[in-house]
This record gives sequence, structure tokens and C-alpha cells, in this order.
Amino acid sequence: MRRPHWTGGNQLALLENGEEFFPAVFEAIEAARHEVLIETFILFEDKIGLALREVLIAAARRGVRVDMTVDGFGSPMLSEDFVRGLTDAGVRLHVFDPPPRLSRRLRPFRRLHRKIVVVDGETGFIGGINFSADHLIDYGPEAKQDYAVRVRGPVVAQLRHATVETLSAAHRHWWPSRPTAPRAPPPGVTATPSPAGHAKAVVVVRDNHRHRDDIERMYRLALHAAKREVIIANAYFFPGFLLLRSMQRAARRGVDVHLILQGQPDIAWARWAARMVYGQLMRSGVHIHEYCERPMHGKVALVDDAWATVGSSNLDPLSLSLNLEANLIVEDRAFNRALRGKLQPLMRDQCRLLTIEETASRRWWWRLGVGALVFHVMRHFPRWLARLPRATQPLMPVAQTPVVVSAPQSPPAQAWQWHTEKRLSEEPAE
Repeated sequence: MRRPHWTGGNQLALLENGEEFFPAVFEAIEAARHEVLIETFILFEDKIGLALREVLIAAARRGVRVDMTVDGFGSPMLSEDFVRGLTDAGVRLHVFDPPPRLSRRLRPFRRLHRKIVVVDGETGFIGGINFSADHLIDYGPEAKQDYAVRVRGPVVAQLRHATVETLSAAHRHWWPSRPTAPRAPPPGVTATPSPAGHAKAVVVVRDNHRHRDDIERMYRLALHAAKREVIIANAYFFPGFLLLRSMQRAARRGVDVHLILQGQPDIAWARWAARMVYGQLMRSGVHIHEYCERPMHGKVALVDDAWATVGSSNLDPLSLSLNLEANLIVEDRAFNRALRGKLQPLMRDQCRLLTIEETASRRWWWRLGVGALVFHVMRHFPRWLARLPRATQPLMPVAQTPVVVSAPQSPPAQAWQWHTEKRLSEEPAE
């Protein structure tokens, strides 16, 4: 990926949760004429995965070039029937760093954590939403709260370049950081989409070669420039010293800094780890709100009246030091207002404002130094891993990987159907 560069003329639509995201993606794929590119950390064989499979098979059968890349750790089990239906139709299904068959759950580092969809080089989607049913409200108490963006305009070319570079990296054997020419667009796909709106935006990625801290640096620049307000909603919060210091400095100079973090985490240690840094932030004037309705899975932020970001990157050591991530950074007042319109009611009505007495700094084990030791080990561990030799993670056709487990038939599930009035209804799978 080249150095990020701002581009204007973009049209942006904020999408909240699966109820808004999945219909928009499926509609775009159904209208595809030339190319569909997808990267996702998680693809489950549930009603969402089956619905995605249907629209991709239909697209491939009408001649659309379809490439989908899933992470070998995040998408560990897909049935043989599920995969064969895709590949027989012509879908190229790739697995990023597939684990060995006997250690399927033991390689959680340096994952493909991005969530990107690009259709015909004209419409793109980026955010934190995976292709799984737990992003739907009807999933129940464990349904995730999350956000994505639909993009049209010149910045879609940057999304496409990011996905194509992942595919191209599979052919680099001895020099992983060597730049490669992007794959030529298929006939009908323009290299640079025409302007579609007025928003200014840039795609920022994190990798383990030339863009190790780009996303964190964009957060820090925005915090340094903040004059009035910062709202950050993030699922897994355990930032390093520089980012913590940027938040503290903003609060100390009078900026109203609010963090919306997990109060009902889907991973037990996430809340415990985050609370280790609450004390120093709150003593600087940062307001911390725990979202307690459902697991918070969003990775979004806004600063003042124009800056905003939506993407896949958490503010924790895995996302900031190891994983492949992608965020869209936006300078646009209308989009900033739309995101604020989602976050402020969430903060006001569905969160609990924490007090300093609830932080780890008031616990006896922290005062004895145990907490500080654990904090520093946890914070630096991913950076120590990042210093290990960076062999290029393989990207393999799904047929050559152990990620697929044989099953006599796909598990019972319900497929989603897309309606023109932008509503979803469930229909029994055939």
C-alpha cells in the first residue's frame, strides 16, 4: 500500500449494525457487473454466511470476477459443501495464513483483521462488521454494536488497491516488503472512480512492513489538533503510552474527551485490561463510559466538527502492533454529524459513566506494583512479537488448506433475502 493521500469528491453513508450493512453489501454484489473483492476476518456458515454465498455464486455465474479472502484463524471451520458451492461457481476463495490442522486455534498473531468489500471499483465498504449473524439484533444479548461505511467516489480506488495488494503479496516469496504493481482492473473497472460527492477521505492501513503505525499516528494527529470535543468508541482498548498521552494532553488543555468502551465484553479479559489504564486517563479529565446493552464491537471516532474514522482497528496492542487493519479517515461535516448522531444517544442513554473509585489504580494489587508489572508486560508483548522475523504469511486457495472441515451437509440455517424496499426477511434455506 502506498503512502495515504487525501482525495475529495466522495459520497459516504454511515451504516449501523448488520441490519443496515448486510442489505447494502448484498445489493451492491447483486448489481456487480465486473468484479467483487472481499476481505473479512470472520466468515461463519450461519444465515449471513449462507446469504453471502448465494449472492457471490450468482455473481460468479453471470461472469463477475469474485475474490474473497478470509482469515485462517477467524474463519476456522467451513463445510466442504459450503466451499465447493463457491469454488464450483468460479469464486476464488483464499485463506490468509491458514493454521496447521492440529493447531487450528494456536496462531492468533498477525491476522488479517480487515473488513473490506469493493464492487466494480465503484462502491466500497469498510468498517468493523464481519460476515456473521452475531452482528444482528435478533442474535440476542450477545449481538454486537458496530459500524461501517459505504463509499462511492475516488477513494474507492484506495480500498481496491489494499485488497489487490493482499492478493499480490501471495506471490512474493523472498522479499515481503518489495512494492508490487497493482493487478490491472478487469475490463469495465476504471482505475479511478468519478467524483460522487463532496467528502474528503483517505484509506489508512496497518501492516508489518511499511505501515506499522499509520492508523495510530492518524489518531494522535487528530487528538493533537482537537479543540473542542473527542468521542472514541472502541471494542478493545489497551493503547500504548503515546496514544494515552495524546488523550491526556487533549483533556488537560480543555478538550471534552469521551471514551465509549465495553461494559459487557464478548471476551472476558478485554474489560479487565482496559480498566488498567482508566485511572490515569480519568485523572487527566477523560470521561469513560461503559456500554452495557450488548458487546461493543465498533472502532469509530470523531474529533470536533469534521474529522471522523470508521474501520477495523481496535486501540489495543494486537491491532496497533500485529494485525493487518484498515480504517477510513474522513474530513466532512455531514459525516461527522451522522456519526455524532449515533454516538451521543448511545453515550447518554445506554452507557454508564465510571468513577475513579472503579479503576484498577484503587485496587490493593495495583498499589503493590503487581498491576503495573502486568500492565507493562501486556502492553509490550505484541511489540516484542513484532520484532521477530516477519516471514510473509501465506495466502492459499481454500482447497489447499486445512481450514475446511468435511461435513455431509451445511448446518441448518436461514438465508437472507434482499428486498428493494431495503428490508430483510428470513426464508428457510433450500
